[in-house]
Amino acid sequence: MSDENDEDSEEWEEEERTGGTLSFVTTFFSGVVSGFLRNLGCFRRVNMLNVPSQSFPAPSSQQRVAPAGQSGRNKVALKPGHSLMDWIRVAKSGRDLTGLKGRLIEVTEEELGRHNTREDCWTCIRGMVYNISPYMEFHPGGEEELMKAAGIDGTDLFDQVHRWVNYESMLKECLVGRMAVKSSTGIKAPKKDSMTHLNGLSLPPPPSSMAPPVGLAPPSPSAPQQPAAAPPPTKDARPRYDWFQTDATVNLVVYTKRKIPSTGCTIVDLQGGVLRLEVLLGKMSYMLHLRLAQDVQPSVAVQTASAVGTVQLILRKQARGTWPELGQPLDSHDSLLRRKDRGFFYRECVLVSKSEVTHDTLVFRLQLPQGTLLHVPTGKHVYLKARIQDSEVVKPYTPVEQTLMPAGHAPPDPAGSAPTPLPDSSPQGAGPDLFLMVKVYPDGVFSPHLNSLETGDRLSVSNPDGPFSLRPLRDVTHLYLIAAGTGFTPMARLIRLALEDLANLRKTKLMFFNRQERDILWRSELDDLAAKEERFQVDYVLSQPCDRWMGMKGRVDATMLADFLVRPEGSSCYVCVCGPSPFTELAVRLVKQQGFSEEEIHAFQG
Repeated sequence: MSDENDEDSEEWEEEERTGGTLSFVTTFFSGVVSGFLRNLGCFRRVNMLNVPSQSFPAPSSQQRVAPAGQSGRNKVALKPGHSLMDWIRVAKSGRDLTGLKGRLIEVTEEELGRHNTREDCWTCIRGMVYNISPYMEFHPGGEEELMKAAGIDGTDLFDQVHRWVNYESMLKECLVGRMAVKSSTGIKAPKKDSMTHLNGLSLPPPPSSMAPPVGLAPPSPSAPQQPAAAPPPTKDARPRYDWFQTDATVNLVVYTKRKIPSTGCTIVDLQGGVLRLEVLLGKMSYMLHLRLAQDVQPSVAVQTASAVGTVQLILRKQARGTWPELGQPLDSHDSLLRRKDRGFFYRECVLVSKSEVTHDTLVFRLQLPQGTLLHVPTGKHVYLKARIQDSEVVKPYTPVEQTLMPAGHAPPDPAGSAPTPLPDSSPQGAGPDLFLMVKVYPDGVFSPHLNSLETGDRLSVSNPDGPFSLRPLRDVTHLYLIAAGTGFTPMARLIRLALEDLANLRKTKLMFFNRQERDILWRSELDDLAAKEERFQVDYVLSQPCDRWMGMKGRVDATMLADFLVRPEGSSCYVCVCGPSPFTELAVRLVKQQGFSEEEIHAFQG
């Protein structure tokens, strides 16, 4: 089986607990609090509002959002006139949304606790206090979810759902002020031999040999140009790096000190002489960030030795010769952080093509820039970011493969519902193109913008994200996939992976819910795959079928799942669910009623 998403070797990383949820809007408008405060001149009036700069999206949070395949429809029914765009209009109307007539105040914990009702609801997110009462009726998750953070610090609740949401921008007109900072005494300087604390991990400071200076002189020209030897065993679990060069190349070697996947764990961005290399290590992330000393060609190459845990990046020099140093460190260079604490990084991708899948769904092909290597593991998603009506909007989407058919099968009939495979046009040094299957909603915010783009237009694309792991599938014999609408997108790559790489799987079954026949995504490919692969089965269910439909009808219920979720004797089963939030919640509840445990179910949350 593929070792993609392999996280078993990270015994050293801390376990994380999932608490309650606080659902925030999944798209939002631009602007940051610091700029807002600066424009008001409030730094001159209120000295304590030294607003910390925030990365975008805000770090220190856990991602649990709807993958791209989901419709993004509201979790609760909103009143007419309470959409995202309506909230944007309210925020720009000039109304006093704080009740303080433009004043910014310092808020004590006691004062915050007094504002805990529906009509007077304040909450704190990362040290900043907002009056969220005006936003209550606009919140897709409903008032009940927001009230969980009423009168308290809601940072943890917020982080457990949408760490990518730019709340500073969305709630900037609701800003009340900053939490009062409690004074602390008796802080002593650490001893030289004290442990270094890094995001909850206690790590001994690395020996000087473990982190060579960025400007370290290269080996003598007479010395053989070979990669640096692996370091001797050490109790320090922190990765380290080294570099060496030839007359034509510069080579960086990262020693992760653990077994790593052979693909999908390294992200490289080389733009304008700045190198950003991130190695994904389970729930952790190790990053090198440098402005290189001299020019290099835009193409990059990575070699991974998974068994010994090394990653080697090869850069080709623009001019042959010897570099006196590697370059200068930039923000977060040589850092090890939890992935959820690492801010998202975006790169500009080019729209290569868009092709119809159904009457309202298209596949958008995005080309990564030269100098970028980016692999999106199965079950993960990326974020697209664009400016729409002078507002910055972000939306998660799950990539699909160019075709559903595994290797070894003939491509589908070009006249079918799937897009015809395109020749590979990725430039040298770029990773594979991204294919995103998107349903266009006429009343949506992001999908109409996508549909309006022309070939050659650009979109910002983030690093991969999401909690899904392939680890539970290692010993599974029967994989059940339950999808509704564009909740099919994460299932598409799972199906292909199951048939190509998961030899232990005896059966993969998909129950696919749609309104009408014309809404079924990649139907011809699914039918063709089911006819050729005895290990794959697909059942279609329509809620608004035509008279000639002979298949299953209705909505997800216990009876149809009882027939679908069969447990053969001696089998090990796993269920994945994806669709609009109400569908997902109901389906998971019904699956549990069939005797499946939490550990046997993964819901791509909406």
